[in-house]
Amino acid sequence: MKLKGYAGKILHVDLTNLTTHIIPTDKYQRWGGGHGIGAALFWDLCKDLESITDGRDERNVVTLATSPFSGTNVPSAGGRTEVTGIGTGIKPINWFARSNFGGQFSAMLKHAGWDAVTITGKAPHPVYLDIRNDKVMIRDAAELWGKDTYDTQQIIQDDVASVEATAGWNALSDGNEIGRTTQKAAVVAIGPAGENQSVFGCLVHGSGHGSGQCGFGAVFGSKNLKAISAMGTGFVDIADPAALVQARFKTRELYASDADDHKLPEVAQGESQTFMPGAAMGFHPLGGAARPLIFAQINDQHRSVGCHGCINGCKQRRDGYGNESHCQVTAWYLPPALIATRGPEAAHISIFSNREDIAEIQMYAAELVQRLGINSYPLTDGCLWLGILAQYGLVGPGKPIESSLRWDLYGSMEFAKQFCEAIAHRTDIGELLSEGFVEAAKKVERFEDVRTGNILQYPYWGMPEHGYDPRAELTWGYSTLMDSRDVNDHTFNWMFWQVNYEAAAGLKHRVDAPTMVKLYAEKMIPYANNRPEVLDFSEKNMYSEDIARAVQWQMHYNRFYKNSLLLCDFRWPDMVNINRPDFRGATADPEVGEQVYWNAITGENIDFAEGIRRGRQIYNLDNAIWALQGRHREMVTFQDYIFESKFKKSKFGGYLWPCTDDNGDWGYHNVVGRKLDREGLEQWKDHYYRLEGWDKASGWPTRSLLSELDMGFVADRLERSGKLGAES
Repeated sequence: MKLKGYAGKILHVDLTNLTTHIIPTDKYQRWGGGHGIGAALFWDLCKDLESITDGRDERNVVTLATSPFSGTNVPSAGGRTEVTGIGTGIKPINWFARSNFGGQFSAMLKHAGWDAVTITGKAPHPVYLDIRNDKVMIRDAAELWGKDTYDTQQIIQDDVASVEATAGWNALSDGNEIGRTTQKAAVVAIGPAGENQSVFGCLVHGSGHGSGQCGFGAVFGSKNLKAISAMGTGFVDIADPAALVQARFKTRELYASDADDHKLPEVAQGESQTFMPGAAMGFHPLGGAARPLIFAQINDQHRSVGCHGCINGCKQRRDGYGNESHCQVTAWYLPPALIATRGPEAAHISIFSNREDIAEIQMYAAELVQRLGINSYPLTDGCLWLGILAQYGLVGPGKPIESSLRWDLYGSMEFAKQFCEAIAHRTDIGELLSEGFVEAAKKVERFEDVRTGNILQYPYWGMPEHGYDPRAELTWGYSTLMDSRDVNDHTFNWMFWQVNYEAAAGLKHRVDAPTMVKLYAEKMIPYANNRPEVLDFSEKNMYSEDIARAVQWQMHYNRFYKNSLLLCDFRWPDMVNINRPDFRGATADPEVGEQVYWNAITGENIDFAEGIRRGRQIYNLDNAIWALQGRHREMVTFQDYIFESKFKKSKFGGYLWPCTDDNGDWGYHNVVGRKLDREGLEQWKDHYYRLEGWDKASGWPTRSLLSELDMGFVADRLERSGKLGAES
């Protein structure tokens, strides 16, 4: 069945030969879009993946993909782009990985007539890709190389608009085929960090949309690819527009918040009670009456803004630094006063600060990393680590860690600029950090700081903890082990933010623990079977099959609905929603669930469980790629401190999760004060591998599993490489 919602063409760019080719999308529509298409293209085009250990290898294949939802008004899904390929900075091997970003790029690429852009090879000189509907040009980027992401985007947009443009209309060609639009070109670019192939290099689109984790900016830099620009005047062919509009209106009615209402329910208005963590970042998955605010304090008079098709924007347009910057990027740089009074947990305490001087410095730091194309997430603990070492006299001229930066100015705008420019240009301390903080710690003989989790908390795959400690939040930690990077599932853990905020504010829990887990389990089709035990985070349940089922659902849901259909991570899944009297969220709902939008767009008629099955296919294609790269069960583990030290203190204050007590009664219990057991983890992996259908000894997919998923071609390649799992 040929589905609607697709443009029908994938653009293959061979940078080595500076040529472009068209790949029909029909062959790949079984994979949904986004991540699924990217993984399938990687499987087909990266013939030497077994021997690639670094994402900067020119044989790497990187894809930017849309989905059938891109360019439409599916709530919180119309503007996201998935990036796939072998990343950088991942340990012990640069795995095939993913990242994504929001904004308008995927919508514009789709309107230009393309479902994805897949890039192979390395250009002989700096170039950028200029897409204007069907016309594709590989253009010289010598004058753009060295410029920041904001200037690069502006120059390209001006160039696209310069051809006989009048009265605000932008031209679509180079003069031979004139078309006009009032839209601006959507551009994704790298800054100096990507050009210099630092593993912190990221992709930046607009003023605040970034693809940070996995260092794809360095991948672009290694290919001499500065930017991709898309301009299109087409449309997305939708199977049932009436059904789409009806579902969107229903979603808006039931779940979306009022952007003009900044008040929080049940909270007295006051300076210290105007910010709800989680809701501010979108942890009210489709809304809630929460203020659409982000990590640093921003004036209420500024308007919220969202990605293409969003019903409830989570960013704000503001004057001054950091316009549209959002979430962690506005809090990575910690003022010394907070460090001195709060210690390492200041990384997250600072996000609640109302001090205007601190907020302005943090927004300045946010704009720095956006312009230079730096992934800010590793900087949060990493910059703090260096700052503390500097206080002890270990960093500076002639010190054990050589650096000529003004560490005495740490916390100021001036130091932030010096530090970020050093990273972006790989000068001074930036050269030491170019392979990441884990490698830097090894080089300066301070790996013990990583092993013990002393400030440098890198529990999995050489990546920093995402704020949710694996010893406490089991599903986040385990899911990340079963992936190639932090799982980044901010709405599956919505309950964490809701429950802990209420506790911190002294409020009665709106949704009690028995109701919360019951509602979650109802949505986790088909693995939970309405068993609330899949959300029991008590110590007695830490290594259970139930928790394995929760992770299995999470991985399969994400791979199809989230990573491939590109539903926003801050909005979906919507498991529990306090806007409804019965607290039931939109996920799997027969009127507004994810499958309803898929059917309306594509014309297919699937149920929610079928989407989960397709997610399992995509996830097992990923696992086959990892197996070919050399992944084995022995590699799937946490850093030592997760097993050797107790989780002593939450960065967020409390850490309440639903647990059963010795009598089997549910409640929200504080899970601080525990650690994981190595044998217990292996027991959990046994459960998980059995449920997935993998060889328990190696973690590799088996032929019976792959045949069941109609992926015999994957089994054949694994068998030829000696990486096919043994049948149980």
